[in-house]
Amino acid sequence: MHYKTIITALMLSIFFIATNAVTAAPCGNTSKGFSKWLTDFKKQARARGISQKTINASLRNVRYSRKVIGLDRNQRSFHLSFSRFWKLRVNKALINKGKRKRRQYSRVLGRIQKRFGVQPEILLAIWGLETSYGGYLGRPMPIFTSLATLSYDCRRSAFFKKNLFAALKIVQRGDMRPSQMRGAWAGEIGQTQFMADSYVRYAVDFDGNGRRDLIRSAPDVLASTANYLRAHGWKRGASYAQDTHNYAVLNKWNRATVYKKTISKMAAMIKR
Repeated sequence: MHYKTIITALMLSIFFIATNAVTAAPCGNTSKGFSKWLTDFKKQARARGISQKTINASLRNVRYSRKVIGLDRNQRSFHLSFSRFWKLRVNKALINKGKRKRRQYSRVLGRIQKRFGVQPEILLAIWGLETSYGGYLGRPMPIFTSLATLSYDCRRSAFFKKNLFAALKIVQRGDMRPSQMRGAWAGEIGQTQFMADSYVRYAVDFDGNGRRDLIRSAPDVLASTANYLRAHGWKRGASYAQDTHNYAVLNKWNRATVYKKTISKMAAMIKR
């Protein structure tokens, strides 16, 4: 009788674990199940302190996007050689524009360097490489749709779910309205393409208007980028050439070797 009781208890435990796994709907590789997943996610967001008003306003029109999944599966540029990547992404006009921006924002960049310790040319190189100094943001897509789709997708679910929670926090604290939450296909926001979790952690109000605006405010964009680098170990005023500590910090910004090399080279050219 004792052994039968143990076996019965084990079978019940397995049943409940299996049932809960189905109920939790952790991820899926097709649109089937997305609606249930989203319902469960809303409950989790509410339990984390996100207001029902924010949840309703932000996630009301969210749908599974096959376009986002297609773009996620078709990333090729970071697999190019450095010379090919550089040729595709950088030209003389981009460098010269960076030099003009350095003059235009010299006072702001000086204040940023004093506070965060990051050289102006590094910030300008990142800014230029990400969105041509805010001049090209592509065709912005709804961030909540992108993040929800990629959170549900099984490939990198945990990473994007963390950012989906963060995107709700951005709305709740008043930095952006749901209608303003538009960005790149993977949910990147603003002129230096912050993921939502980085936005919550590192975005700063540097123009003094009371909001962290990484879409329209160049001072906020540049200072927030500097704050990100400092938080990840940037050494004040030190070299960012290859094989240095600061060059390794750029890995926190983007892991692709071609990207790090491009930022470092671009910065050096903008500084000249």
